Amino acid sequence: MDLFEYQGKQFFAGYGMPVSPGEIAFTVDEAVAAAERLGTPVMVKAQVHTGGRGKAGGVKFAATIDDVRTHASDILGLDINGHVVGRVWIEKASDIAEEYYASFTLDRSARKHLGMLSAEGGVEIETVAEQNPDAIAKIWVDPVDGLDEEACREWVAAANLPDAAVDGTVRIMLQLYTAYVEGDADLVEINPLILTPEGEVHVLDAKVTLDGNSVFRHEGYAAFDETQARDERETAAHAGGLQYVGLDGSVGVIANGAGLAMSTVDVVNQVGGAAANFLDIGGGANADVMAGALEVINNDPAVRSIFINIFGGITRGDEVANGILEALSRVQIEAPIVIRLDGTNADEGRAILEPHLSDTLAMASTMLEAAERAVELAGAAAVGA
Repeated sequence: MDLFEYQGKQFFAGYGMPVSPGEIAFTVDEAVAAAERLGTPVMVKAQVHTGGRGKAGGVKFAATIDDVRTHASDILGLDINGHVVGRVWIEKASDIAEEYYASFTLDRSARKHLGMLSAEGGVEIETVAEQNPDAIAKIWVDPVDGLDEEACREWVAAANLPDAAVDGTVRIMLQLYTAYVEGDADLVEINPLILTPEGEVHVLDAKVTLDGNSVFRHEGYAAFDETQARDERETAAHAGGLQYVGLDGSVGVIANGAGLAMSTVDVVNQVGGAAANFLDIGGGANADVMAGALEVINNDPAVRSIFINIFGGITRGDEVANGILEALSRVQIEAPIVIRLDGTNADEGRAILEPHLSDTLAMASTMLEAAERAVELAGAAAVGA
């Protein structure tokens, strides 16, 4: 769950980090009114779930109210890497003496949290890592032990920040780690973290990715979830509680379990096709869930065939088969379907499906065979379209 910059700053402020005052605006008039309340000069900043805003003209300094009106007019509606700007953040401008970079994320290979801090902020960390990797100070934090002030000071010292920035950076890094852990974040990033001419360390930008599965633990996260960028397919799937990601292919994929769904997408690609989506229906494959999944895929005009790949663990194959047939009685499907059913009570499930097989409802014994058949049907449908 990616946050807009302003949401990330609100998130950081909740953990005591110093951020600049600002207001969100959806129209030019709202942007002007916000600047009048804040007082110029201000920054006018596009709010999109992508990087490269500055290079695309999405971040502008406004010395006057007229500048705010001009920049807001230019930025609202701007396309930045395929994301159309629908809101701008009007923020009180800050004086900058130096810029730094700071972040926490998970290092899965080390099974620890990874903190990165660099005196070279204001640019993409990938660029720093490529051109001057020694400029990045790293710390691996055991989740059991956490980050204490002594270890944090050693980390900040390794980043070679000026003395004036050390105490403020240590304080903010401890707060950033707390926000990362207690906030159930996958990534927290500040770029730039600035030192002002007055010697204050300050958060000037925020990039935050939260674990969407933690929404039930945090009262305010539902509001963040509502602002996620989703296309029509993803919106419908989300409303039905389905884990869905739209892709660019022609084979619709339904699987139970994230790992199996990813493998299914890979196998479709392996046999020369391309998946239209990743769709994980979870542990349940009853009629309601299956009907919802089929409806989402059926509404994608790019789909030429559908591959239902189910491995029964706790879920029984006969229940899955009945669920599929019941779903098909509810949803008018245009594309042919290939089913691969394995695991618990798979034989019983196949026996239930057998009388209903046709040119548009096929069954295969292995995942590879099913993928090949789905790709073949998608190709035939494309030729006949």
